[in-house]
Amino acid sequence: MKNLLQIIKEAENNKVAIGHFNVSDNSGLKGIFNAAKELNLPIIIGVSEGEREFFGTKRIADAVKSIREEFNWPIYLNADHTKSLEKVKEAVEAGFDAILFDAGKLSLEENIKKTKEVVEYIRSINPQILVEGELGYIGGGSTILKEIPKDVSIGEEDLTKPEEARQFVRETGVDLIAPAVGNIHGMFKNAPNPDIDIERIKKIKEASGVPLVLHGGSGITDSDFMAAIEAGISIIHINTEIRAAWRNSLERALKENPEEVVPYKLLSKAVDGVSEVVKARLKLFNKII
Repeated sequence: MKNLLQIIKEAENNKVAIGHFNVSDNSGLKGIFNAAKELNLPIIIGVSEGEREFFGTKRIADAVKSIREEFNWPIYLNADHTKSLEKVKEAVEAGFDAILFDAGKLSLEENIKKTKEVVEYIRSINPQILVEGELGYIGGGSTILKEIPKDVSIGEEDLTKPEEARQFVRETGVDLIAPAVGNIHGMFKNAPNPDIDIERIKKIKEASGVPLVLHGGSGITDSDFMAAIEAGISIIHINTEIRAAWRNSLERALKENPEEVVPYKLLSKAVDGVSEVVKARLKLFNKII
């Protein structure tokens, strides 16, 4: 089976993006995989530090590995928004395919210093694990938003600069970078998120020379997604949309079946709700009509 870097390179060459979807439990994982299997596409499963704590770092790694082996499927696991070397080590030991080390709130100098330490550690243990760095702060939670979070990089002066991306990659040795290009974590309830800076993505891609990851995908317009992929985005993160679909589907199931107490009968509706959202996103990212 191809490794994750090979899958990313194929996406780059084909001008499509790999869907990265976060999970907190098995129902979410099942819904995401069902969509990928139906469309015959690779996927990346993401788990933040909080999601890992709830699911279990080793348990989610074993679950993804089990799907990969049982179905011979290109499904990969990313330790999303990892903020300490201790948590990096946990993910490495559990067998993750990729790790995002998030020092985006720090100064460029401190970000480079800490990210370089993480890259050197991971390379010394398992060079096959991809390391992603983050440049710029885009918020810390995949939630429904009422306003733009404080300290989020959306002003032009706060967005990732191409020359910073070049320096960051050169000095840290990361495999991937997640820039701040107007994207934010979370989504607004009744409106699309702010537009993203497509021209900046192009310049960062040219300057950095590595695949780019778009975080905070929930709430971005379809047209921005397509333009971002053409500009150089190879992986797109979706989380809030999945969480909303999971809850809304479960609430409907509870309302329609007020006497039901069998968990799998209720959760199966959440699985289907998640799957529908993921399927729509995968079709868009892969230009499937």
